[in-house]
Amino acid sequence: MEFNFILPENFKKQSVKHLLEDTWLIPRKLRYFLRIKKHFLINNQVANEELFVKAGDNVHLIFDVEDFPELTVPFGDAQKADILYEDDFFVVANKPCGMKTHGNLENELALQNHVAAALNQPVYVVHRLDEATSGAVLFAKNQFVLPILGQLFEQNKIHREYLALVYGTFAQNHFTINQPIGKDRHDKRKQVISKTGKAAITHVTVLENLKQKSLLKLILDTGRTHQIRVHLSAMNKPIVGDTLYTKDNNEARLMLHAAKLIFPNPFSGENIEVLAPSQSFDDRYQQEKSNKNESNR
Repeated sequence: MEFNFILPENFKKQSVKHLLEDTWLIPRKLRYFLRIKKHFLINNQVANEELFVKAGDNVHLIFDVEDFPELTVPFGDAQKADILYEDDFFVVANKPCGMKTHGNLENELALQNHVAAALNQPVYVVHRLDEATSGAVLFAKNQFVLPILGQLFEQNKIHREYLALVYGTFAQNHFTINQPIGKDRHDKRKQVISKTGKAAITHVTVLENLKQKSLLKLILDTGRTHQIRVHLSAMNKPIVGDTLYTKDNNEARLMLHAAKLIFPNPFSGENIEVLAPSQSFDDRYQQEKSNKNESNR
């Protein structure tokens, strides 16, 4: 596996050590392989960590097969892969509600398998959405970039923006929910607000108060399991169609959608912004908006 980069014009001069460790966030194990195998080249010359690199330099990385464990991903149905963005390293797909991000059982096909079929290569799961949630999902196209994306998530440098239709209305237009989340001891499927849980922060913007319901935009600082669903249900403002945290069995889908994904390309310095449409979410929202207009007449 080999990679070539021309450092962009806005690249700040820095040491190879800083480039690998701080700018590109390459894990220690991979930096070790590059160093001892002399697989890091600048302008076709083997480079040590003290050398400085600048805009316009050609960077060449080489990884051997044994540097990465092999991944086997059974191919699914390429027609079920709604690809929103793709480059040499990343692919973003639009997951419909009711489809898993990745399979949990042998031969279980999910979004990962369908994307792999569309690209004719394995793809690597970076994060996941609940089966009932729709929207943008980021995959890595190779194992070199996978741990880098993992670190970007840990550092909250990958921006996720959700839309939710919830029961109830709000007096405030903007607020933040900062409540730790842990496992529900009585139901292993669920999470709960817990003083001993992990930190969980959700920023909320009320886009529209409808008739007994509201459309929200939500931005996460953390990525706990069911974070948005738990935070909103704890406020007694549950998401429409959430059959796990409410008894809402009359809706066709959970009204939670990952509408936007923004993440930095560590190799070019640019921000990549991907929008994910959802016809089923929009149709249900428009129905609720129509109900509000009818009641105002």
